[in-house]
Amino acid sequence: MTRLRDLAELVRAPAALTVPGDTLAGVAASGRPGSARTALLPVASTCLYWAGMALNDWADRDLDATERPERPIPSGRVRPEVALGVAAGLTVGGVAVAGLAAGGAGAAVAGVLAAAVWAYDLGPKDGPVGVA
Repeated sequence: MTRLRDLAELVRAPAALTVPGDTLAGVAASGRPGSARTALLPVASTCLYWAGMALNDWADRDLDATERPERPIPSGRVRPEVALGVAAGLTVGGVAVAGLAAGGAGAAVAGVLAAAVWAYDLGPKDGPVGVA
């Protein structure tokens, strides 16, 4: 049974404290007044951030087994399929919440961001098109 504490470690929950500020700064920079729905944007961003963290650990699980065996997946505290499910669920949730907050345009922007996160985490790490 996966514990909530292990899932929080998987998504690096404390690191997400920086995410809402970035989102709210973007709203302020837009020059448009915020609304009750605007308050959902940090939730959407946090979902996408956490999805990227879970997906990264899933993608790097073999490397982490050697270099970071204490992490949730290699230590056996979170099964790889659970981590992938968390990443997928948070991605869908993040895009959906962005859609609720900002309509189709918000969902589209969040969808592009989600695609970039998945491409980064699953793409080649080395070589001319690698991200490492």
